[in-house]
Amino acid sequence: MDTNAAKPLITVLGSSGLVGTAITRELAQRPIRLRLVGRRPTTVPPQPLAEIDMRTVDLTEPGAVAEAIDGSDAVIHLVAHISGASTWRVSSTDPVAERVNLGLVQDLIEAVRTAQPARPPVVLLAGSMSQAGKSSKDRIDGSEPDAPLTAYDRQKLDAERAILAATEEGLIRGTTLRLATLYTQGTDSPALDRGVVSAMMRRAFADQPLTMWHDGTVTRDLVCVDDVARAFVAALDRPERTAGRYWLVGTGQAVSIASLFKMISKTVATHTGAEPVPVTSVPPAEHSMPTDQLDFVLDPSAFQDATGWAPQVSLLEGLDCLAAAMTRHSSPSTA
Repeated sequence: MDTNAAKPLITVLGSSGLVGTAITRELAQRPIRLRLVGRRPTTVPPQPLAEIDMRTVDLTEPGAVAEAIDGSDAVIHLVAHISGASTWRVSSTDPVAERVNLGLVQDLIEAVRTAQPARPPVVLLAGSMSQAGKSSKDRIDGSEPDAPLTAYDRQKLDAERAILAATEEGLIRGTTLRLATLYTQGTDSPALDRGVVSAMMRRAFADQPLTMWHDGTVTRDLVCVDDVARAFVAALDRPERTAGRYWLVGTGQAVSIASLFKMISKTVATHTGAEPVPVTSVPPAEHSMPTDQLDFVLDPSAFQDATGWAPQVSLLEGLDCLAAAMTRHSSPSTA
């Protein structure tokens, strides 16, 4: 008997990014076959229990997705178009963004249709809470109609709908995790995080003011990427409960941008011994988006009830760990 073939094969597309690296760390401790696909090599923890197949691939090339997922029992799709410092600030006329954010999902579905595996693979897609658009409620709970306001959110919503349609067809067992605002606590390299928390923390370490594009009352739900990695694993383990719909993954806690920036300033000051840098308000940048002025806070209770998942990292704890990690990465080696 081929014992290697008996082990499930889980493929992570976009494994070298922030979320992919955290998910890799979780899955590497399992007795599985783990295929890691990214544009650059993925960081793997030492002495993994999983059998690792690492591939450096441009998934936009014809046939690349089909080859990457061949034989997979499950696929975690994390790939998103990156433009500048953020993944969501893309133009509605950017063909590369649409090819990556939507086209790769279509490639995945067609690859499964062609392969006709004996059992439909589990497919998990990383989505965003902003796909819902403007909500009239304090917390997005999934009951509101989707009205995306940006090209990125429209593309992610189209990709999500394609996943759900393929699930209804019986091709895959698919779901989307719509994620709250992500940040790293520095478990992996802080350089992987291109989000607002890390950006502002780097400014604070550089003794620069933290600038808001508004009065600071806009609220966000901030969830640590380590908790998000555990959420993907929880969904992966329970496809009978999670497939066929999208789920909201966050903390459910509303934090104003002003409060967040002040927390970052004070946290960095405790690590540097300097005075906290000021938090100031400035006019919005030219590349600001409509969603920058909206509150986005989730109600993750449905996902928690379905999977037993719950966030474990508090924001204050996460910020302190991230500041410590940035201090370590910026210090000269003493080895």
